[in-house]
Amino acid sequence: MKSLTRHPKSPVLTRTDIPDIYPQLVDVTSVFNPGAIKFNDKYLLMLRVQSRSRETFMVMAESTDGVDFSVEEKIVDFKGMELVDGKIYHIYDARITKLEDAYYIMFAMDMDGGCQLGLGKTQDFKSFEFVGIASNEDIRNGVLFPEKVNGKYLRMDRPNKSRHENGTTSGSTIWLSESDDLINWNPVAPLINGRFHYWDEFIGSGPPPVKTRQGWLHIYHGVAGHFGSSNIYQAGVMLLDLNDPSKVLARSWGNILEPRELYELVGQVPNVVFPSGMIVEEFDAEGFALPESPVLVYYGAADTSVGLAVTTIHDLLELTNQ
Repeated sequence: MKSLTRHPKSPVLTRTDIPDIYPQLVDVTSVFNPGAIKFNDKYLLMLRVQSRSRETFMVMAESTDGVDFSVEEKIVDFKGMELVDGKIYHIYDARITKLEDAYYIMFAMDMDGGCQLGLGKTQDFKSFEFVGIASNEDIRNGVLFPEKVNGKYLRMDRPNKSRHENGTTSGSTIWLSESDDLINWNPVAPLINGRFHYWDEFIGSGPPPVKTRQGWLHIYHGVAGHFGSSNIYQAGVMLLDLNDPSKVLARSWGNILEPRELYELVGQVPNVVFPSGMIVEEFDAEGFALPESPVLVYYGAADTSVGLAVTTIHDLLELTNQ
């Protein structure tokens, strides 16, 4: 069984890389689960940074090579979020998608009624607009497709219908949903279910899908919950039909990345690799990822640091059938 290869400098970001941002972020607890995009030849991460009060904020980081990052000394401010009716306790786990003429960020928002999906927008990654709440139920792991399919905006999401033994809500089904305006969404079809007794009993989407000649390539996370001492978070991959993404063409049987290194095994939440950002380097003239293209996968490690694994589109496609 092949797997993703950890970069020799992984983890690429730890709590000590985060500057003090007064008054919210001082001597932070952790940094993890980043959204990722390449913009103007720079590698950008939208980091989930956790304070000593266990509040989470988003902070941008920039790199020229995708490995060595500098972190901005300010918190991402989504203009308009202050107008939301209801208290927002945390925002986290950004997924970034280039769609039409803008960059959209879909993220989780913890509110009194559960987790909602927030939608942000930017043109330059300097100023950010809050577009709105794009859900009406307890739901997480929303990821946008990078283009309309059959005239509809599409996303994958994961309704929180299950509960771990520790009380946190989760889900065992990834759904395909569609929208005309990016705010009001309707479920289309379930895509994959958790496979109980195996590595991916509970599941959720990772980075946004990538368009290849073979189909929409998508990395997801799975949680093995049948071990008495810990939930184990891992990564898998699947392939969806280009013209009808409700059709699953292939899915890896085993995981393609699992906690093995000390920084993945030990931390705020032990035994976690959580893929959330992916950068594909090379596309053809029609927007399809090239098979030989390098791929950088950024993931949260033990909810404490940011790991980096590398692969190629070709190898990821091969992994869907293993």
